[in-house]
Formats: sequence, structure tokens, C-alpha cells
Amino acid sequence: MQLAVLDSHKPEFPDPNTALDDPDGLLAVGGNLQPDTLLSAYYQGIFPWYNEDDPLLWWSPSIRCVIDPISLHISKSLQKQLRNQHYHVTFNQSFIQVMEACAQRDYKTDTWINSDMIMAYTELNCLGKAHSVEIWQDKKLVGGAYGVAVGGVFCGESMFSYQPNASKIALVHLCDHIVQLGFKLIDCQLVTDHLISMGAKSLDKSIFLQKLKQWRDCEIKWSNQYLSVNTDK
Repeated sequence: MQLAVLDSHKPEFPDPNTALDDPDGLLAVGGNLQPDTLLSAYYQGIFPWYNEDDPLLWWSPSIRCVIDPISLHISKSLQKQLRNQHYHVTFNQSFIQVMEACAQRDYKTDTWINSDMIMAYTELNCLGKAHSVEIWQDKKLVGGAYGVAVGGVFCGESMFSYQPNASKIALVHLCDHIVQLGFKLIDCQLVTDHLISMGAKSLDKSIFLQKLKQWRDCEIKWSNQYLSVNTDK
């Protein structure tokens, strides 16, 4: 199967089911990172992922990692840490700072969160389409996460932690917040042990795309108002 090459001005994505088997999920190359392009991609279950020196690559892997935000697993030790609450939680207060911290997280390899990606997702944030959660301790940013809202699906992009469990704390608050707003699913894209430990599951792409189609047109108004977390899950 031949890899699709997207027009740099008016990219049109192919069917996600035509993605390559090797490397798994590679669907297209080219296009741009304009807001309409990114939103069109996420609406179809496609996301960009590429290293600094690579061309712009678009993916739709055969197995998708997802979290039902209602069913997030919180360990007893994490519950204790949440109850102590020696931190402060905000939403969309330091979006760029969160992205930059996520970029620095993978210090051993070339990060895919380059300056073009930061600029593109910051624009989505300004348009009310991308959101971040921030964990503060002593007025310092110690953890967080960000992603793109597509109807009732929150497409998580990355998270970081400068303190033990800070990224997990961010995920707990994000889940509780979006449940109360009406979101149905978090798309975590790729399976990791970290996410599995928090209750993430693997879905076949066909099932994921069905769920995305079911919920992507939901009209949900985002709120930055803090919603207290339920630590008794």
C-alpha cells in the first residue's frame, strides 16, 4: 500500500483504515499544522507525530490506547496523596509552559514536540480547542498534561512530572473535570505501562473509530473553573 502524500495547502486525509502495517499506523506525509488541518485529523482519528528532522507524518495505529474517565484506576497511595492536596490545580493557565515541559521530558531522545508543534497547539488553545491541566506546588509548575477536545472525546497528547506522581495527579483531575463537563473518552493514542496502570485499555482501531464517530459531534462547552476531584474511586 502506497503512503499518501498530502498537499501542503489543502490537505485531504485518506481513510484511516488505509494506514500502513509497517510501521504500524503510518497514514500520510506532508500537509501542514494549521488549525483546520489538525482538527480535521483528530476528527478522523488521526494525529501528527514526527521528529525534528523528519517530514510531517500522520498516524492512525491499529491498536488505540483509551481511558474511560469514569473508570480511572487510582491506587491507595495515590488516593492518600490526593487527599493531602499539597498542590494547586488549574486549567489552561500555562498551556505553553506545559507543552514545553512535555518536550523536555524526553531528554534522552529527540522530542516530537518541536517549536512548530508548540505554536500550532497553542493556536488551538487560543481557539478553545486544546486544553491543559497544571499542577502547582509552592507556586511552581510540577506536573501537567494537554490535549485536544473533539466533541466528547479528549485526545490526550502528552504529560510530564517534576515531582513524584505529579503527572498521575494531573490525569486524575483531568478525568474528574471532563467527566463533569460531559466527555466520554480519553484517547491516549499509544499504549504505555504508565497508562495501563491507571486503567487504560487497548482498543482495535475499528472499535475506537466507532466510538469516536459516536461522540465527536457532541457539543461540550469547556470550563476552566476548578471542579473538585473525587478521590474515592
